Amino acid sequence: MEDIRRVAYETVMRACGFGSLAIFCVMIGLSFLPRSAFQAGGFLSLVMALVLVVKAHEAKTKDHRRMEMWLYLPKELRPPQAHAQRTISIVMRETYLTFARSSALISIIMWTAALLFSLLGL
Repeated sequence: MEDIRRVAYETVMRACGFGSLAIFCVMIGLSFLPRSAFQAGGFLSLVMALVLVVKAHEAKTKDHRRMEMWLYLPKELRPPQAHAQRTISIVMRETYLTFARSSALISIIMWTAALLFSLLGL
């Protein structure tokens, strides 16, 4: 079970890493306006959190054999077909929600930074 969690964590973390890279690029593009940069980062982080919540909801019904995590899981570590759908969907749902919570926290931090820049008049 721990191997399944590890692989799920790695696949979701890689996807979130690419999303974070895109958010970072937008923020760098707006770096001459710090308040706008943090507002954009906060908004885009919130969008990423919402996408992760939707993915967590989809994980309950999505075929486990079509998930990226299933492809990266070595065949000897895959659960038996009778329990695979339930096991994989539960693990993926938990993983998506963990990353959604982190993304929401980052969004709050960025919105707070934008508010501070606004109060400072920048």
